[in-house]
Amino acid sequence: MLSVFALAGLIAAQTQTQTKTPPPDKQQRDLKLEKIEEPGTPPANAPAHSYAVIVGLSKYPNLPANQQLQFTERDAQSIYTALISPEGGNFKVENIKVLTGAKATLAAIRQAIGTWLPSVAQGDDRVVIYFAGHGFLYGGKGYLAPYDFNPSQVATSGYPMDELGAAIGGKIHAKWKVLLTDACHSGAISPEDSASLNHSLSNLNESLFSLTASRDREVSYETPDLEGGHGVFTYYVVKGLEGEADTLPQDGKVSADELAEYVHTQVRDYTKGLQNPTFDRGSFDKEMWLSYIPANASPATAPAPQFGSFAITVNMDGVEVFVDGKSVGVVAKGKPFTLPGMAPGQHTVKGVRQGYEPDGPREETVYPGTESTVNIKILIPRRRDKAAEEALDKGLASYQKGYDQNYKKAAELFEKALQLDPAYSQAAYYLGLTYNALFDEAKAQQYFKKAVEIDPDYLEAHASYAGMLLDIGDVDEAIRQINTVLARQPDHAAALTMLAQAYRFKELYPQSIEAARKAIRLTPKNAEPHLWLGDSLRLSGKWADAGPEYDQYLKLSDFDSKMAGQLNYYILGSLFGMGRKKHAAQEDIWKDLRSLAYFGICDCQYQLKQYDSAIGSCQKSLSYYKQDPYTHYDLGLAYMHKAMATGSLADLDPALRHLRQVIAINPDLDQAKIAKQDIANIQKALEGQ
Repeated sequence: MLSVFALAGLIAAQTQTQTKTPPPDKQQRDLKLEKIEEPGTPPANAPAHSYAVIVGLSKYPNLPANQQLQFTERDAQSIYTALISPEGGNFKVENIKVLTGAKATLAAIRQAIGTWLPSVAQGDDRVVIYFAGHGFLYGGKGYLAPYDFNPSQVATSGYPMDELGAAIGGKIHAKWKVLLTDACHSGAISPEDSASLNHSLSNLNESLFSLTASRDREVSYETPDLEGGHGVFTYYVVKGLEGEADTLPQDGKVSADELAEYVHTQVRDYTKGLQNPTFDRGSFDKEMWLSYIPANASPATAPAPQFGSFAITVNMDGVEVFVDGKSVGVVAKGKPFTLPGMAPGQHTVKGVRQGYEPDGPREETVYPGTESTVNIKILIPRRRDKAAEEALDKGLASYQKGYDQNYKKAAELFEKALQLDPAYSQAAYYLGLTYNALFDEAKAQQYFKKAVEIDPDYLEAHASYAGMLLDIGDVDEAIRQINTVLARQPDHAAALTMLAQAYRFKELYPQSIEAARKAIRLTPKNAEPHLWLGDSLRLSGKWADAGPEYDQYLKLSDFDSKMAGQLNYYILGSLFGMGRKKHAAQEDIWKDLRSLAYFGICDCQYQLKQYDSAIGSCQKSLSYYKQDPYTHYDLGLAYMHKAMATGSLADLDPALRHLRQVIAINPDLDQAKIAKQDIANIQKALEGQ
């Protein structure tokens, strides 16, 4: 438990960190609250209980000065911290015995390994034994050196390796047994003795995962250059347990194999090949994992589309309807045509009747599990240049395929259509969409403006232009374009959604809430207005009210659609928020959105002092996007305040790591400045232990 002094130090830090988080700037995460998936669930094969004995010895009263060690006791403390960390071994503090310095006598080591571990560990448990200190050979047998080791009485003062082997192999009953030894330090024993000792360490028992610090004829190094001083082997064991060893597959679990490969590679590289940790590949359970870091777990994949449908109506007989460039049939007046099995997202719709100007192409939205009505109106006798219309149709076919080369080809065709017919507002509109997809905002703005100059009532052009303006940060002009749409069509749901987003960026939260609620009434199956409603409620301090909206957002956006992100920019803009536009496969868009949502969940739960829930939600967010400083910041604070509330030393290690990540990712953030003070307070508290 933390001391009263330590807690007081943390409470001093709390006066800074519990102030209301300032509204996000243009770089800040866009969302916030409620749980839809259960975050932080331990792996199915987790051990029932975990026990450990950690031994670290630097100073030996019976050894000469040149055989004293510097950092082994610090190494032992680092292993202890990694094992008790909720983002590490997740051992209970009371299930670990730490023996360092004068406490690590032969009798104490024998009692811990030979008596205590066999008395507590059961068949479904995990046991870890760590030793950092000296190892010696005598009479062909290996011995670990306890604090009271006497080199003139090796057989009676050393801890025999065969005794350790007998305890692990016969007395200790656990499904996973781990031995980590850093016992062959420079100056302690000869290279020949090191070879024999390492051989003894790696062959104690066939059911054991044994990782030794070096191979035959090598020594184990320690250096002051690794975070103030550590053994090279132990330093990388700890880094591996903290998650850096979680590679293939990156599933949140650090397996024995992964740890061994990581430590071997890192130690070899650091020592330029002079030290090579060893382990026996075939002697342990391949399912064995040593630590669990939920933030490292691979996120879920986007589920299959939850299809919706179009109900298409026309105002005259004989109208041929095209969806995404393909004819779906000829529709008669007064007989709605239902088109089921449509993937959620944006689709182009066009109605054509001989002798008349077509209605479209325009974008219509399919929402998962619902039927969307599409009204096609054929009104104006044909006067469009046929060649211009053909160029537009060919350009649209290329545009719908996505990717730069197709966009460039589409731009050429749209420009041709506009040259053939300078009053072709749709050609200008699609040029705006296409250049925006190519990240040429200047040309995109040029053509969006041209589209609305040609046809001031072209609501899609106003709306898409507004979406682009939101993304590049011109919120005021975006609002003007949105209001143009709403003045002509007050029930334009997409415009209302963007207005909610724009007001949220302007910190006009009551107006954002009002616009979002209007959009929800019009299109209850649309996810985005729930997102902005939740966000504005959260930023208004209404964290509990924000929860159900985030929940709805996550549920309604839980589908995969290859169409989304390829068409109609104002929808893409609302998904990403200001400054978040990018080329991405739909699954990447889906993952990014879920990262944002879980960050929001975490933030609200943190504000409500639901620290365990906040930790799980932030970990879930990081599983989708690991380099977000705001998520690391909230996660660090949640761990820190949980430690303050419970007196749990274990939670301070991940708190420090996540707060340091904030600084590493973006040291210029206001949150980074607060994180530095929090780190100093935590370190001061730990020094008081």
